[in-house]
Amino acid sequence: MAKKLPKTDVVVIGLGWAGAIIANELTDAGLEVIAIERGPWRDTARDFNVASVTDELRYNRSQELMLRTKQNTITVRNDPSQTALPMRSWGSFHPGNGTGGAGNHWAGITFRFQPEEFRLKSHLLERYGADAMPKELTLQDWGTDWEEMEPFYMQFERLAGTSGYASNLNGVKRDGGNPYEGMRSGEYPTPPMKQPYGPTLFAEAARNLGYKAFPVPSSLVSQAYTNSLGVAMGPCTYCGFCTNYGCANYSKASAITTVLPVLVRKENFSALTNSEVMKVTLDSTGKRATGVVYIDSSGDEWEQPADLVIVTAFTFENVRLMLLSGVGKPYDPVTDTGTTGRNYAYQTANSVQLFFDNKNFNPFIGAGAVGMGIDDFNNDNFDHAGLGFFGGGSIRVTPIGAAPISYHPTPPSAPTWGSEFKRQVKSNYLSSMSIGCEASSYSTRTNYLSLDPNYRDPLGRPLLRVTFDFSPNDLKMAAYCTGKVGDIAKAMNPREYYMRPMKGHWNSAPYQSSHIVGGFVMGADPANSSVNKHLQVWDVPNLFVVGASAFPQNPGYNPTGTVGALAFKAAYAIRHYYLQRPGEMITA
Repeated sequence: MAKKLPKTDVVVIGLGWAGAIIANELTDAGLEVIAIERGPWRDTARDFNVASVTDELRYNRSQELMLRTKQNTITVRNDPSQTALPMRSWGSFHPGNGTGGAGNHWAGITFRFQPEEFRLKSHLLERYGADAMPKELTLQDWGTDWEEMEPFYMQFERLAGTSGYASNLNGVKRDGGNPYEGMRSGEYPTPPMKQPYGPTLFAEAARNLGYKAFPVPSSLVSQAYTNSLGVAMGPCTYCGFCTNYGCANYSKASAITTVLPVLVRKENFSALTNSEVMKVTLDSTGKRATGVVYIDSSGDEWEQPADLVIVTAFTFENVRLMLLSGVGKPYDPVTDTGTTGRNYAYQTANSVQLFFDNKNFNPFIGAGAVGMGIDDFNNDNFDHAGLGFFGGGSIRVTPIGAAPISYHPTPPSAPTWGSEFKRQVKSNYLSSMSIGCEASSYSTRTNYLSLDPNYRDPLGRPLLRVTFDFSPNDLKMAAYCTGKVGDIAKAMNPREYYMRPMKGHWNSAPYQSSHIVGGFVMGADPANSSVNKHLQVWDVPNLFVVGASAFPQNPGYNPTGTVGALAFKAAYAIRHYYLQRPGEMITA
């Protein structure tokens, strides 16, 4: 039996971006908050010391910052007719572990979604009509809009120190930024990062073709910055050890560099690390959360009662915890009923690799989010009439840094070992580059999350089962957009170039993107969504589930900026609406 602890005002599950933001906001409101984190406590000075953090074997190959699959993993399959098998090592995506979560090892690219994305189904029906909608798609609106989201985007960017240049500032259009972004209420907190040679060359070629290139918005601060909580950050040094690494320089925004230094000093906040939440407990009606049950590092089981339960883990664990706790009806793809697990989506990763004879890109100089991009073929920024698909991708050059173990660029015809392989690597190391196209993934009826009937974790609970494959819509989009990337590559006059659109079935082995979304989505209708626009669970008013699990589908952008904005949005709703009428659904 679990040992029962004294009740607290709020329990937060997961202490990454969303959990840290909400915990800080609610402690500011005077509430007592206990956060429970599955992994260890992370600290920049200790864990990401400048003398040890640039360790490719430790962080990139051995994945030290990622969840151990021995702790918990998932099972995967492409369609409901198959038997899912467990992932024994992380490939396709990298779930984080410990305070800061996946925000410790993210790249730092910080896009806002475009205004149309929050009412995507309505927008596409209005522009193209119902007959143009691919039958396999289950697109839906978010239940919110740009006017509601924009202040919270601004709040997150001021916390993170996001760098960039506003193209639409309070309705005034300006050259130099992303012309497709929604109207902003303020400039980016820091100016754009200085661009290396590769992104500069790409931007010049794109502009010559009539496209509108802009600096990629980055939460690697471009200059010394003190954020909205008074935390100081240092300018990015382009060290080349960023994606999959922590930041020794306090330059890459994360929960541990921007929020936790303030949060841990508060008397009304406490954190439990290396503790696994087993389930959210409900009362006899199933309409009220009473707290959580968790197991600590010693194997002891505890019940933590709370007036308010907020789940802010990675997408997979948000959904799994709701399924294990009996919150909502599990999604059934046959009857298209139930919402817990519905509308799981991913992202399509496409690229073109270029090889030159007369260029020197110094690829070891890099950062996770430095670069130039275009949005001319993203989302619905181009006419989709007659193309047979919807969606698009963010096309950009973002040199992350060419670390020695992983980066050995060679053409497809080159051998993969031996003296000729070494000669090819030496010949091409400085003079090759890649143009990426991180593109949308739209939800379908047979892409969903559920509990696996065959495999369990070390604590005896069913693993989460991921049923996913790229839809015909996504594959058509990937081929089209990668062709446009190829046109830009050709204009750059390389010796040779190779296009790599996403093809065939989803394969969980190679890394593609950690941008997994959906499964507990937000909306205006309980029939097809799990939470309302405030991230409050339908029919369980004192339970909020916050994260990328709320996205009904995935546009051609990185999700973290929107996750941060949703965290501020949920915290605002709790502070200004829920606490005025505790235990009731928010109707504002």
